[in-house]
Order: sequence, then C-alpha cells, then structure tokens
Amino acid sequence: MSKKAKGKRPVYFDDPQIDKMLAIIMALTAEVSVLRDRLDTLEHLIQDKGIISIDEIETYQPDEQVAKEREQRRAEYIARVLRVVQEEVEALQQH
Repeated sequence: MSKKAKGKRPVYFDDPQIDKMLAIIMALTAEVSVLRDRLDTLEHLIQDKGIISIDEIETYQPDEQVAKEREQRRAEYIARVLRVVQEEVEALQQH
C-alpha cells in the first residue's frame, strides 16, 4: 500500500510557499499528537505498575547535565524542522 496520497495537493492560499508551510505544520502536528498519546500510555503503565507516579513525572526537575542535553537535543530538532527555511535564507544571502 502506498504511503503517498493520490491526486493533487489541495490549494488553500495564493502563495504556494504558504501551502507548503501549512503541510509541514500539519505533518508535525500529527507526529506530536501520536507522541503525546504514546507518552500518556507509558505514564499510565508505569503508574499502574507502581514504578513511579504521574505526579512525580510532573514535578521532576532535571539536573544541570540533563537540562543541557535536552537543550542540545531541542536545538538540533528545531534546526531540522526549519532546515528548508534556513536553506532559502542562505540562498538569498548568497545573491
């Protein structure tokens, strides 16, 4: 079964770049939704098994090393998400 939709993409805006951006945002939104559901499942399973409570998860304060690792991971993720935009900016700057 193909993972690509058949037919043309719907057009919502006069500028095709805005339609592309909307497609990216919607794809990311779908991914975040799935991740949140999976995280919710894990939190409930570990609470139900008595490993840790959801309240402990909510009040967790990362130490300095964990905070740095998260910041690095977040920066890399944002760079990947915005890669297309960054490439266009760099191309404009070269002209």
